[in-house]
Formats: sequence, structure tokens, C-alpha cells
Amino acid sequence: MCKTNHTDPTTPALVLASASARRHELLASAGVPHQVIVSTVPETPEHQERPLNFAVRVARSKAESVAATMRSNGDTRPVLAADTIVTLEGKILGKPRDHEDARRMITLLAGREHQVVTAYCLLTTNAAVEDAVITKVRFRRLTPAQIERYLQRASWADKAGAYAIQAEAGSLVLAIEGSHSNVIGLPLCEVLERLRDLPTFRELV
Repeated sequence: MCKTNHTDPTTPALVLASASARRHELLASAGVPHQVIVSTVPETPEHQERPLNFAVRVARSKAESVAATMRSNGDTRPVLAADTIVTLEGKILGKPRDHEDARRMITLLAGREHQVVTAYCLLTTNAAVEDAVITKVRFRRLTPAQIERYLQRASWADKAGAYAIQAEAGSLVLAIEGSHSNVIGLPLCEVLERLRDLPTFRELV
């Protein structure tokens, strides 16, 4: 079990290269001082790119893009980036385009097990550490009416696979195997272990 030290995050010792409120909240809950700088790297799979490779590539690209801008301004703080995808039978379910696309995704996931993959990259001035964590999630069986009710009440628009496990979609989940925070958007225990390798964070996390 990972242990965290809840401190007041007043010094932004780490840069989080992500627009995800969930990742920001997870780091804050662990007492990790950080500043958010949003990356504009496109999240589009290349032709025949495998899901795991795609997630790792995007996380790395986000970190490198933000770090390059920071370094040009003399900012040498470490940068953390991540990318979360939902996969079913080896295919990526990204963020839904619209209501109909969200319905398609939840219908595919209903009554089945899928994988949530979050890749992360921790970039310092002299090293890059990257990894990916996989969590298995099984949804309960759902009728078309139940799916429609979920879509009407849930915030699914910017969520991979059209769901957020910490919100309304928690009622859809029958079982989970692996890291819960990974499904939210960041494998917190694994990331904290990586941060502990950096002197700045050794006494914080």
C-alpha cells in the first residue's frame, strides 16, 4: 500500500502537463506540490498503432512538449504527463464525439470486461521515466433504457470510453481488478514511488 504525506502544496515543485482535473486532484490529495501547464499535443493514434504504445507515446510527447517550453525559459523543474485510454478487444475507445458515440461505447462495454491503460512519463533534466499501468474493469449488464438514463445524467463528453468511475459511472461497474486511481486518470501509488526517487520529493511523498 502506498503512503502519502498530506502537506500544503504551496511550492509548485512539479509541473503537471495535463488539463485533467482528475489528475490534478489526485496529486493534490497526496500532498504533491505542483503547477498545471496544459499540453497541446494531439491525442490521435497512428495507423495500426497498438493501444499501449499509443498511450506511452502521447504521455511522453506531452511531457516533452511542456518541458521544451519550460527549459527555453530556464525552468528546470520535473514534468509529469499521462494519458489514459480505454481498450476493448485490443481497440481504443477514445473520448466520444457526441451523444450517439457515447451510447455506442457504453453499449459495447455493458456486461463485458475491458482494460483501462494509463501511461505516464516523468521527465527531469537528465532522465525520463515512463511506464504504463493496466486495470481491468467489468461493467454490469445494461438495457438500452439504463444506458440512456446514464447518458442523460452523466458527464461523459471528455472521458475516455464515455465514463468516469469516480462519478455517475461508478454505478455501472461490477468489478475492478487493479489500481482504482489508474481508472480515474493516474496510477497514484506508482507515480509516487517514482517521485520518491527525486531528492526534492523524498520527504514530501
